[in-house]
Amino acid sequence: MTKFTKIEVSSRAKAGKGAARATRRAGHVPGVIYGGGQEPTLIALDPRIVQRELHKSGWRSRIYDISVEGGASVHALLREIQLHPVSDMPIHVDYQRLAAGHKVHVEVEVRFTGEEVAPGIKRGGVLNIVRHTVDVVVDPANIPEYFTADLSQLDFHDNVRWEDLKGTENVAPVLQDNNFVIANVAPPSVDDDAAEETAEAEA
Repeated sequence: MTKFTKIEVSSRAKAGKGAARATRRAGHVPGVIYGGGQEPTLIALDPRIVQRELHKSGWRSRIYDISVEGGASVHALLREIQLHPVSDMPIHVDYQRLAAGHKVHVEVEVRFTGEEVAPGIKRGGVLNIVRHTVDVVVDPANIPEYFTADLSQLDFHDNVRWEDLKGTENVAPVLQDNNFVIANVAPPSVDDDAAEETAEAEA
């Protein structure tokens, strides 16, 4: 079942740089909701909402239930956040309105489990994470919150690939190589082994 993050926003009457500056002077972040075959909706948000979402993992695939004052709620993806070059405060946000049956391109986070029991890592191997996220095409009703990669069985030179991920039902990866590597375990370097042997000999 799709999870929604509910937020409340105000509507803006005017577009343009002057109106956006006025919105910022009033202590809000100007934004727009576009797509879905409808006219863009101009909005203003509390900056604390934007900052809160930025600090959460997986915001690029999170679906927002946006309640716009004076209108019906909208389901949308947060597509772009413009930040001030000096203060890093949000100065504009773009949301894409979702429509059932119209697939969207999203970036889904990969979460890793079992690292602490992976044989290769326990023997001194190094975990190489190739992809922290995966770009996929999916219907809005089936956007996953995250994928799960189980590392618990990995030994030296073993991989976790796309087909090994959990939670990939009903999605298609954008990358044409459908069984690409997500993570692998590399053995310790020769230098590390030699250093360990030297330390043991000296002891």
